[in-house]
Amino acid sequence: MKAMSTAAGSLTFADFEQLAEGTDTLELLQGELIRVPPPKRKHMECAHRLYEALRVALESKPPRLGTPYIEMGYRIDRDTWLRPDVSVSAAGQRGDDYFEGAPALAIEIVSESNSAAEMEAKTEVFLANGASEVWLIYPKAQRAWIYRASGSAERVEELASPLLPNLRVPIRDLLA
Repeated sequence: MKAMSTAAGSLTFADFEQLAEGTDTLELLQGELIRVPPPKRKHMECAHRLYEALRVALESKPPRLGTPYIEMGYRIDRDTWLRPDVSVSAAGQRGDDYFEGAPALAIEIVSESNSAAEMEAKTEVFLANGASEVWLIYPKAQRAWIYRASGSAERVEELASPLLPNLRVPIRDLLA
């Protein structure tokens, strides 16, 4: 569950890491702090169902894909650190405390607290920094958008992707 932006000047990741407390409730998007409220129960249930579906689909070891995560941190560049709701790392993706660069697949479960501008900016950052796809799931509308590195975008009612040929998850089932 992501939320309201707070103007804090232009921070770097090094500045972000030095914040005394509360970084577990923040993301850094192009130098701007993004406050992240605690996820609600339905949000986390959706994230867990999606994680489990990805885990099963990844058992066939698709090329280019690594491991699925819930709320894993990715240091995208010098002024961006994001924590998608669910993600799949790239195969062999580097990083110590956090992965470096974007995940192969970033998934955001969009809540009332997310602005369209924030979701658009995150999508662009993920895709510009190595993500193959970004999925935005809209629980209230029971639909999702899949954005691809090729520049295409598609509104879907079922999650399916060439990245994961064994995955087919109707949005309605995911949100049940």
